[in-house]
Amino acid sequence: MKPDYLIVGAGFAGSVCARVLAEAGRRVHLIDKREHIGGNAYDQRDAHGVLIHPYGPHIFHTNSKKVFEYLSRFTTWRFYEHRVLAQVDGRLLPIPINRSTINQLYGLNLGEDEVQPYLDSVREPREPLQTSEDVVLNSVGRDLCDKFFRGYTRKQWGLDLSQLSAGVAARIPTRCNDDDRYFGDSFQFMPAEGYTRMFERMLDHPGITVQTGTDFRAVREQFPGVHIIYTGPIDAFFDHCHGALPYRSLSFAHEHLAGTEQFQPVGTVNYPNDHDYTRITEFKHLTGETHAGTSIVREYPQAEGDPYYPVPRPENEALYKRYQALAEATPGVTFVGRLAQYRYYNMDQIVATALKTAEDLLQTGAAPEAAR
Repeated sequence: MKPDYLIVGAGFAGSVCARVLAEAGRRVHLIDKREHIGGNAYDQRDAHGVLIHPYGPHIFHTNSKKVFEYLSRFTTWRFYEHRVLAQVDGRLLPIPINRSTINQLYGLNLGEDEVQPYLDSVREPREPLQTSEDVVLNSVGRDLCDKFFRGYTRKQWGLDLSQLSAGVAARIPTRCNDDDRYFGDSFQFMPAEGYTRMFERMLDHPGITVQTGTDFRAVREQFPGVHIIYTGPIDAFFDHCHGALPYRSLSFAHEHLAGTEQFQPVGTVNYPNDHDYTRITEFKHLTGETHAGTSIVREYPQAEGDPYYPVPRPENEALYKRYQALAEATPGVTFVGRLAQYRYYNMDQIVATALKTAEDLLQTGAAPEAAR
């Protein structure tokens, strides 16, 4: 029987859309070119039985009660507040920058009420805040910028801070107290049985069929008249007719250390100025599991490979707008997700966007193939 919707991509965007539509009585066929569901959030046990994230660490955090409650239907949670240290001048210091970071780095003893005056004394006021360099210099000044942000950004994005839109650096706060949590969101948890199990439950519905290891181009003609929900790169959908949108990719070096019970004191350590990799994550911090030895991953940003991050620059946004215009003029296709909307979304933002997209499709009241 022909489905009502063909969904391309079994990550958060595609899977949430699939479940919402299936529960509304629609028939959904979900495909993914990889051999598994879950997109980049997919997790699995390595050869040593350690639960790892093959595509790098995914830490769930949100201020949206709606998103948290929706995902709670498919998982129980483990409370987890992510903490990150940065190796700077031979020391491991808290990031985001807080009172402890400044005191340890400069040998000071600032009280909480003295941190902001200190930052005001070293900051370089910028107006307007157009680039990430503007944001960081305006907040913490040049020395902290160069020690914590400039090198990391160049490795992560292949660009200087001055070449990135302001929104990238604006994601990272600066704190005047000793709060060393990486995120400040109201809900900070990890799926107790892992992300893959959560996706399995989400897609376990009689209205959903799943086909992995399947390229969209190879099966597209098999679904004439079926409304498509596309979560892949928007430029690829249109055969890069306006040119390729820039994405940043990653490669991962996973390692199991059999004789080591704990490799580092926190889940992630950043290396803004040393080594070719940007960070090392130790998974047992994230999962709370206990086991002999420990498994870690080093991340190496690169220009080529699977797309992970849209590159936030004004010229890239202008190119995306050309593809967005094509998308809006293409009947029977809905574009949703980080790659399809060329947005640097967090996981919870993708879930929220997918929920709204699916609900909007249902509220049109039109036949599925006529929905946009």
